[in-house]
Amino acid sequence: MSKYIFNLPDIGEGIAEAEIVKWHVKVGDSVAEDDQLADVMTDKATVEMEAPVSGTIVALAGEEGDIIAIGSMLVEIEVDGEADVEELEELEASNAVVEASEEAVSDVQKPDQVADDKEKELESTPAVTLQKEAAEKPPKIAGEKVLATPAVRKRATELGVDLALVKAQGDHVRHSDLDAYLNYGSGQGYRPSGASHKRDDEEIKVIGMRRKIAQNMAESKRNIPHFSYVDEIDMTELEDMRADLNANRGGRPKLTMLPLMIVAICKSLPQFPMLNATFDDEAGVITRHGAVHLGMATQTGQGLMVPVLRDAQDMNIWQLASEIGRLAAAARDGTAKAAELSGSTLTLTSLGPLGGIATTPVINRPEVAIIGPNKIVERPMIIDGEIQARKLMNLSISCDHRVVDGYDAASYVQALKHLLETPILLFAD
Repeated sequence: MSKYIFNLPDIGEGIAEAEIVKWHVKVGDSVAEDDQLADVMTDKATVEMEAPVSGTIVALAGEEGDIIAIGSMLVEIEVDGEADVEELEELEASNAVVEASEEAVSDVQKPDQVADDKEKELESTPAVTLQKEAAEKPPKIAGEKVLATPAVRKRATELGVDLALVKAQGDHVRHSDLDAYLNYGSGQGYRPSGASHKRDDEEIKVIGMRRKIAQNMAESKRNIPHFSYVDEIDMTELEDMRADLNANRGGRPKLTMLPLMIVAICKSLPQFPMLNATFDDEAGVITRHGAVHLGMATQTGQGLMVPVLRDAQDMNIWQLASEIGRLAAAARDGTAKAAELSGSTLTLTSLGPLGGIATTPVINRPEVAIIGPNKIVERPMIIDGEIQARKLMNLSISCDHRVVDGYDAASYVQALKHLLETPILLFAD
């Protein structure tokens, strides 16, 4: 028997340390060569570590969430027979090149979500009054089998309620029937239904992507004096044009509002070079970028990620739509490469249909600005003395006040507004 120390390799990104985000083995496990040992995180990419030799795990570097230095021990493996030291060193050297990938995020609906959706579909009338027809049917026996969706059964079990004692207003017990029983029919008198939804406290260790997001956001707010500016934009003409483009798109991807907005952003930026910039505050150097490498804030199961549309200024609306879809999918399913998650010069963040009235987004350091379109809503406007229904949207921008003056930010938004409200200009040279 001999022991082989597998050290955390240098993965070629110039980093000094990495975080253990998931162990796939424990002490005592037998592993074969190339079996997955652990996932470690370096910035925003998760790297899979594989066993260089076969054997038994005898020691691990630490727990999930621990930070370890490059070159330090990751795992110790007991190898059958006397291992050739030179051969093991060769294996370790070859292991220095690893495949980076983000942990997969499943978009499949959870069973409880499906059940809840089904329950909402079934639910049509509230059962908030005490059941008056109890005497019309034979009383149920405790423990008797009753019809109910999985979500209702789960909730009743958590509350300690026997569904056989709950009067149903239809052919099965709904959430509203359970509420009525809890509030009026349980013999305990009225109590707010909200009291039944109390959850136990739980502690969640902040590791992996969530810790990286927390660190980046804290550094951004701590180091950057933010200011935000919001203006209202009439999107009616642009929305009409988008509908026409989609109706005649052929086999091309369906357009959301984002590709059109990105074209407007890229066309207006040359007049305001201080917006498409990064600031190295330690060196005291501002870099005004010629190309627009646009970060697209994307929500994933691990948290917010920012894949980058490189050279967005050179793409047409269809190319942008295709690339947005590809990058968002890669971020969510864990196939985005490290190069696709870094190097942005300006970020666009959108909550889509959630939208909201206005946002004050946090700047993606070392950038100096972030743009946040909000939800498009139909509201009345007075135009030429007449009230008209128009599709309006508030546009938010947050800027680094050390680099961007308030006047410049407002002027940029006005230039962007002019393009969005006059969409034919988006395609004019």
